[in-house]
Amino acid sequence: MDYSYAIIDSDATSRLQLQVYLEEYEELVCAGSAHGPTEGLNTILKFGPDVVLINLNEDSVSYFQMVSELNHYMGALPLIIGYSNSKNYAYNAIKSGFFDYWILPHNEFDIRKTIFRLRKLHPKDSKQSTICLKSYNDYRYLDTKEILYLKSDNNATDFFMRNGEVISAFKTLKSFEQRLPDGFIRIHQSYILNSRYVARINYGKSMCTLRKPTDTTIPFSKKYRERVDLLKEILSKTALRAVN
Repeated sequence: MDYSYAIIDSDATSRLQLQVYLEEYEELVCAGSAHGPTEGLNTILKFGPDVVLINLNEDSVSYFQMVSELNHYMGALPLIIGYSNSKNYAYNAIKSGFFDYWILPHNEFDIRKTIFRLRKLHPKDSKQSTICLKSYNDYRYLDTKEILYLKSDNNATDFFMRNGEVISAFKTLKSFEQRLPDGFIRIHQSYILNSRYVARINYGKSMCTLRKPTDTTIPFSKKYRERVDLLKEILSKTALRAVN
């Protein structure tokens, strides 16, 4: 359930500090940054972020005009969060429909409260068709329909793709479990598989086999037996069976 954001701030220190705080929230993905109103408007129209964070210290009038101008180009505006050294622009921010307003320097507690309000008031659909893997400033977007299965390796997770590619992410398997759409089932402490590619369930060997061309076999454990039973029921409802 990712939220994309853009920062418009010419103060490098302020921008970096804010990014460091936001990195704590894995569902927040940086779509871009800009240094002024004109570049900021172009960034918003180009990337369509869910949230825009603006340093109002520099040129508040131009920034409020920029926000107003967005109405000419966008049907649904992003959530705007303004921040400055004082409360001087808070009234105009409220009139302009800003989602929140912060007083500098950036405060971890204020940011956390805003993120929790964002989650509560604007929940994202957790059943997305794309999942984002981020590592520092590198963002990788995977089509979940192309994922065969996930395998954990200590604190890292490997994504095995339909085209044979293996993509690693330095997060635990559990961190992805709730973010994957319906159809992904955890069958082992170390494995989550995409049920659409399951060709065989062998209870005698406690193995699931994926469709050709991979013919990969994945073990399932007793702990997750109920989930495998559920998987069998789901697949059986859509299959014609010949019982020997």
